[in-house]
Amino acid sequence: MILRGPKIKQLLRSIALLVFLLLPIFGAAFQKAYRLNPQLKVYDSLVSRYRYFKPDSALYFMNQGLELATKLNDANGKAVMLNQWGMIYDNKGNYQESREKYLQALKIYQKTGYVKGISAVNIRLGVVENRKGNHDKAIAYFLKALAISEKNNYAYGIMEANLTVAEGFLGQKNYPIALKYLKKAEFISDTIPFSNLNLNIYNNFGVIYRDIKKYDLAEYYLKKGIALSSNIKYQGLNITLTNNLASVYARTGKKQQAIALQKEALKKAKEIQNFLREIEVLLGLAENYKDTDSKKALAYYKDALNLTRKNNAYKRQVEILNQMVILYRKEGNYKEALTLKEEEKNLADSFLYKDIDSRISDLQAQYELAKSQARVKELQYSNTQQNLRSTIILSVAVFVMIILVFMVFNNRRNRKFNQLLSKANQELKESNSVKDKLFSVLAHDLRGPFAAIINLLSMVKDGYLDEREKNELIDKITQNSTTYLDTLNDLVKWGETQIKGLRINPQPIALAQEVELNKEFLSVLIEDKNISFSNEILPHVAVLADKAHFDLIIRNLLSNAVKFTNTGGSIKVFAEDESQYIRITVKDTGIGMSADKQSRIFNFENISLAGTGNEKGNSLGLILCKEYVLANKGTISVKSKKGEGSEFSFTLPKA
Repeated sequence: MILRGPKIKQLLRSIALLVFLLLPIFGAAFQKAYRLNPQLKVYDSLVSRYRYFKPDSALYFMNQGLELATKLNDANGKAVMLNQWGMIYDNKGNYQESREKYLQALKIYQKTGYVKGISAVNIRLGVVENRKGNHDKAIAYFLKALAISEKNNYAYGIMEANLTVAEGFLGQKNYPIALKYLKKAEFISDTIPFSNLNLNIYNNFGVIYRDIKKYDLAEYYLKKGIALSSNIKYQGLNITLTNNLASVYARTGKKQQAIALQKEALKKAKEIQNFLREIEVLLGLAENYKDTDSKKALAYYKDALNLTRKNNAYKRQVEILNQMVILYRKEGNYKEALTLKEEEKNLADSFLYKDIDSRISDLQAQYELAKSQARVKELQYSNTQQNLRSTIILSVAVFVMIILVFMVFNNRRNRKFNQLLSKANQELKESNSVKDKLFSVLAHDLRGPFAAIINLLSMVKDGYLDEREKNELIDKITQNSTTYLDTLNDLVKWGETQIKGLRINPQPIALAQEVELNKEFLSVLIEDKNISFSNEILPHVAVLADKAHFDLIIRNLLSNAVKFTNTGGSIKVFAEDESQYIRITVKDTGIGMSADKQSRIFNFENISLAGTGNEKGNSLGLILCKEYVLANKGTISVKSKKGEGSEFSFTLPKA
């Protein structure tokens, strides 16, 4: 019998379904590799129960479990409790602390070889990075967990990993790839017992279809999840599903239905004392009211703000304060807006920027360590030479001929050691150059401007300005602060590449669309200078590169073009096919540069100049551009003539 097209497809689907049905059987040994002690299981359950609404109680039971695991000498049990500790911090928004606990748990699992635990902790580490907005790092952790579960035929782990990979791409708004992984998770979920992950799958489908405006599909999946989450243990997810369904109704003009659903969800959140879900729903209600009834919207924002203060949810607190400032400005209540803006800034300085400060400290510590290691090498080489000389001197009295042989041998060794010593000195010199550049930017490009901002804020606080001048000044401060934060982010990114190297996540990128998206970030500056902008890249042209890296490269080049182009000038972006590569060029009619300036534009000798509108900058942007282009297997170059504009070109592999 000959199988034709449709029958072959049906046979292949049946085989695939059979494989996934058998996965739980093959994975049984994997799951039985470790069984949690019954007493520890009770503590684990209690921590999971109280984690959201009574974190202090959760911490108490976690400590009890940790003490018991230590007493029983149960390494994996200790790792389970450390993982729970990380999730307690995670729920409060303390991402640095939660990551430390996850890494401690991962170290134990790696030592015991418990692969199920390794997979689970990799997912938690990815969740932390996803919540911080580092989606590429998150996806790397999720893919690692997926590989571990697939290698061990663990169906539940494969489903969870596919779900989280989808959430990583959802964070990047890469909906086609997110849907691909989510559909894999949905397929596997039909072959294993129902769990809370099924509800997360339906919720993510709802969010994706809502964002791409396929509202019928979004409503279908969200209603399906709500119907399956009636059990009390799924009430948290039921609230999230309900709130997202309300957002679908709000976008399709059914505001009253949306508000009714959110009030029902708010009631449930209060009943189960889940403050995270309660905040989520309060913000949804405020969003629905802010355009029609600002007083009600502010009331919901205040309730959400009180919850964040009570539970130390600093990140959410900053977000809510920002929304309230916008509403108070809209009402004309500038005094209250200024008060809340100061509170927002103080919170951000105290807690949200703490992670950046920590990373800068880490970079300094790693630099000092590298310098010490270079010094140790230098001393080792010096000691080796001294030992050789001592050996030669002692041998002179005994064997004259051997001395001659050793002299020849020693000369060769000396040349080798001198070369190594020279190399070590060069590395130390380069390390000092890196340090000098790093602290020059910190001292000159950041310390001075922030001092200026503090002086301007003092003028606002002391009441020397009228309302119009105050608003103009606040706008200017906001704009400058954003620029300085960009400088700091560039600095941290550059420091990370020097210490840790680059991680690449290549994917197809539609050039015309991505250039337009990045151009939007600069639209205000382009309009202010009345610059003519032309995107001549054809819609079908695509490259294969890391999306985050490409965005940084094109945004830096466009920003520089705007910065150094006079009012009324023009900027043109175009692409050329070069066999296996695409050459992207940003051409401007700006002030151009000398040949000497071009020769050092991509290295540390370059000095940043003010733009035609006196715009500030730092010299790290083009250094990062060069490193990211090279990491993505491309090249970068510049052609320019003073007074006649510049052309920055870079190549990337064709998709």
